Amino acid sequence: MIWPFYLMALVAIVSTIRVVTNANPVHALLSLIVSLLAVSGMFMIVGAPFAGALEIIVYAGAIMVLFVFVVMMLNLGQHTVDQERKWLSSSAWAYPALMSFLMGLVLVWMLGSDYTTAGPVMGTTVIGPKAVGQALFTHYLLLVEVAAMLLLAALVGAFHLGKREPSAEKEKE
Repeated sequence: MIWPFYLMALVAIVSTIRVVTNANPVHALLSLIVSLLAVSGMFMIVGAPFAGALEIIVYAGAIMVLFVFVVMMLNLGQHTVDQERKWLSSSAWAYPALMSFLMGLVLVWMLGSDYTTAGPVMGTTVIGPKAVGQALFTHYLLLVEVAAMLLLAALVGAFHLGKREPSAEKEKE
């Protein structure tokens, strides 16, 4: 039975299309989070629970932190509070609620099945943290270091873009 995998794949594809086509950045972010959670579910189904957990922690968590940085750098005022009140309509939350319900169905099915003792649903073995760590720090060590340098450069760039000059702060007062 591979229907849970295909259901998660459908949720991920539809969510990703909504990320690209949605004009509202907050709604696009919600769709991106749903897409990342669906990909995490796909990892769990194929027998990589550690990779699924990393998907949630690193990507979904990093996206939320990135969004907070953007909101802080934009220094939004009272007009955004009024705009957020409009976004809290039921039509804005219907899509993420439906996709979350579909992912919940797969989760209930997986918890109800004998997933822990029978092994992965689709894969032949379960890939644990030790195998992931050995692969990352032997075969892919250079790529891990390059990714770390890119993240550091992005952090420094975000700091400099968001930094305000002291004269600009005095003019506001």
